[in-house]
Amino acid sequence: MSKKICKGSHEAEDVAHYAIETFMQHERGQELVDTGRALNFISGIIWRSFNSSTSEYHALYRQKGRVHELGHRQLQEPDGEYNHQEDHVVGAIQGIIEDMLCDRTDLWYRATLLNMYTITPNFSELSRKTRIPRNSISKAVDEARDYIKQQLKLQGIDYDF
Repeated sequence: MSKKICKGSHEAEDVAHYAIETFMQHERGQELVDTGRALNFISGIIWRSFNSSTSEYHALYRQKGRVHELGHRQLQEPDGEYNHQEDHVVGAIQGIIEDMLCDRTDLWYRATLLNMYTITPNFSELSRKTRIPRNSISKAVDEARDYIKQQLKLQGIDYDF
């Protein structure tokens, strides 16, 4: 039901869990179950939670546009032979990005925009989504790349990108 109401959005499961939790804590929950109106009530919670920018779900989980989704990616089967060196480099890069995200200063900002850019590799579109100037996004992504390359060199990893 949630997938239909949320039109297949990746948020459908989260909204469904939120709606069920809300229903279970509602003072009239048992009355609605007894009268057979619980399903309609839950579907209303799902619809309002997903579609309303003033819903409690929106305020708690979407935080009025301050949190940006990173999207979901499908895993692909590797082509050819497994590359251990590349795997090592990717692991090191992921570790560097995680460290950047834990930072409370400009490194967090750069890493967040780099992650967003990997999902939506278009500075103009990211600018529209985030309301951050396009040039600021471009500069932050370039600085994040440079920082990652610098950290890889400090770790003794020399890999040509």
